[in-house]
Amino acid sequence: MELLSVIPIQFLHGLVYGMLLFLVASGLTLIFGMMGVLNFAHGALYMLGAYFSYSILRWTGQFWLSMIVAPVLVGAMGILIERFLLRKVHRFGHAHELLLTFGLAYIIEELVKWIWGNQPLHVEIPAMLSGSIQFLDITYPTYRLFILLISVAVFTVLFLILYKTRAGIIVTAAVTRSEMVNALGINVPLVFMLLFGVGGALAGLAGVIGGPYLITNPGMAATIIIDLFVVIVVGGMGSLQGALLASFLIGELQSFGILLVPQMAVALEFLLMAVVLIVKPEGLLGDKA
Repeated sequence: MELLSVIPIQFLHGLVYGMLLFLVASGLTLIFGMMGVLNFAHGALYMLGAYFSYSILRWTGQFWLSMIVAPVLVGAMGILIERFLLRKVHRFGHAHELLLTFGLAYIIEELVKWIWGNQPLHVEIPAMLSGSIQFLDITYPTYRLFILLISVAVFTVLFLILYKTRAGIIVTAAVTRSEMVNALGINVPLVFMLLFGVGGALAGLAGVIGGPYLITNPGMAATIIIDLFVVIVVGGMGSLQGALLASFLIGELQSFGILLVPQMAVALEFLLMAVVLIVKPEGLLGDKA
């Protein structure tokens, strides 16, 4: 009976972490899954969002302002990285992208340590998001439910833009048929640059929201980056719905893995990835090449 009473809480823990993971992975889905650009620095952009939010909160005391300003700053950094660095090496393949973005991630991490220090930082959340909410005989922190709400909202907006608007059609066409789209007079490099900026902004937003939840520290980028690539592989390259499903599965695997088989909890997501690659190499919701 004691185990049964814990299951709803563990499910919510896994759901919240999974949706936060999706919020970060959604940006990487655009950059790596759709554009085919291997960006190992995506986790570092997520970390920058958390640290920018921390500083904005210290200067202004406005959490909601940090939710706007920090993603914009990170998105602008993403645009600069694509325009002046990644665009130069993209034609040489993933090996060059990996080396470049790995170096960027390392540089950003060291800059964070230099500017903000090595110690974890406590980020205050608004009073309206503190405390807990009781429903269905469960008491659960309000802020974690807020993470869930924001992640669902981001998925809905991205889905509508990508699949129901002209801008989404242009983006999809630019990714799959770039020469044809360029011949129609659309500036494909500009589309890619803006898409990279949106991906960076989503990582920054995830950092703002995830900072108070997972603790803002210089190791948060390295902690999440592997999970991100597992999400992309398991869900399917370029599939937003696949990223959502994979994030949910990984969140629940980690949550219940820690409860039931703590020695194997870390390995469960890699076991899932191995099974998916064997049974359905294109990912759960990915399209066959």
